[in-house]
Amino acid sequence: QVQLVESGGGLVQPGGSLRLSCTASGNIFSIITMSWYRQAPGKQRELVAVITSVGNTNVVDSVKGRFTISRDNAKNTMYLQMNSLKPEDTAVYYCYANYMGGYWGQGTQVTVSS
Repeated sequence: QVQLVESGGGLVQPGGSLRLSCTASGNIFSIITMSWYRQAPGKQRELVAVITSVGNTNVVDSVKGRFTISRDNAKNTMYLQMNSLKPEDTAVYYCYANYMGGYWGQGTQVTVSS
């Protein structure tokens, strides 16, 4: 079993930055493909970014050039650096571990507003 804990969300003005973290329990983090998803009010949860166990990354077009996904396997932690934030980035952000049917974190709220 994998437990995931997100942190780093909050309220930020448009154009600002936040860094989200997702820390995993156990000793298998280094072999798992990890992802960030987000869910805005009234919308379906959507994929934001993916990082493989060896560090290959992909982000969706709506955040390309603004968001960067990374990981530190020694710390069992994945990150999402979010720059140039827009009001439409407001959502609950979840991390996901692609392992044994999948595991979700509890989510962290990101609100972009002036």
